[in-house]
Amino acid sequence: MESTFPNWKRRTALFFISQGVTLFGSSIVQFAIVWYVTLTTASGAWVAALTVCSFLPQTLISFVSGAWADRHSKKMLIILSDAAIAVSTLALFLLIPAIKNETAVLSALLIASVIRSVGAGIQMPAVGAMTPVLVPEEHLMRANGVNATLQSVIQFASPAAAGAILSLGSLRMSLLVDIATAVVGIGLLSCLALPKYTALVGEAPSVFSDVKSGLRYVRSSSFLFKLLLLYGAFILLSVPGGFLAALLVTRVYGGTYLNLTIVELVGFAGMAAGGLLLGVWGGFRSRTATLLAGVAACGLLTVGLGLSQNFILYLGIMLFLGVAITMAQTAVTTLVQERAEASMQGRVFGLTGAMYSGFLLLGMSVFGPLADRVSLPLLMILTGGALALVALLFLLNKPFRKAPLPDQAE
Repeated sequence: MESTFPNWKRRTALFFISQGVTLFGSSIVQFAIVWYVTLTTASGAWVAALTVCSFLPQTLISFVSGAWADRHSKKMLIILSDAAIAVSTLALFLLIPAIKNETAVLSALLIASVIRSVGAGIQMPAVGAMTPVLVPEEHLMRANGVNATLQSVIQFASPAAAGAILSLGSLRMSLLVDIATAVVGIGLLSCLALPKYTALVGEAPSVFSDVKSGLRYVRSSSFLFKLLLLYGAFILLSVPGGFLAALLVTRVYGGTYLNLTIVELVGFAGMAAGGLLLGVWGGFRSRTATLLAGVAACGLLTVGLGLSQNFILYLGIMLFLGVAITMAQTAVTTLVQERAEASMQGRVFGLTGAMYSGFLLLGMSVFGPLADRVSLPLLMILTGGALALVALLFLLNKPFRKAPLPDQAE
């Protein structure tokens, strides 16, 4: 098998590093923009607008970008989207000094966030579908685990880097870092040799017909359909424990910058440890078992966050929650790479990206306001319990749990 993937470890490392470099710059700018808007306005409306601009375009474009990833060169899609984001960042860098009105600056940041979100939505399916081109199937889980570790380490370092840049410099300096990392990442990816891309033939050229065929494909595959339903439920029910954690810390343990920073760092450290674990261990023999174990653990640990009354205990639970999140996310990625046909992987990853950003927006829209009316610890307990129950229901679904690989289904 590995003979058909010459030098796959070296080529995969180059690919992961190129994406890691661009992710580092993008994460710095994302933190910088969020903090700038939050500290400048102290307005929930502006923060909500920024959240919508950061995720809604990605949700919408993901339906189309998955078809593009199947029909066009994945490498070129990644390079062009990175370049478009870098150009928009450069334009923002040049415009900010000329804008005197603070509201106009904030509006420019929202527009830039929309462009960055579109670029991320175009990139995500192409990146997900690229890995099986580089890595032998039997090593996919480990490779995805290593990539998850790299991304978590970068996300671990990004808040500190963004804070240092904003403290010592300015928002514009963080934009320069993003431009520089984009240039380096694009340069590295350009050096990666891939098999010559062959355009799809015998299919209608319409992108929308490709989108429809992707939806039909997922509906026709009982396993993939259930996998995406499970993933949507996982993202939705993870919002209180994963995305409202800072709010709980503020209310229960004191909203100091130190406490908030520690929680972020511990969470990312857990995610890095989870990726390292999967990189070495490779998960259970059944990828589905790895996924369900990760989802169930996320649910039970979220219940623990809601029950905890001690900050040290809370941090310990958050560390293991990071491990469980990586298990679940990495297993979903690997299952799509293994179960979807190569010609359909871009479209399936596009739908996966739409499920992620769409259900995240839905969860923030529902649980965010609800957290002002209902006890947040209680909300975590209820959603965590529901998530564990979802994992149990899918565990009891034998056709899903025991579904054979496509080449074994004959």
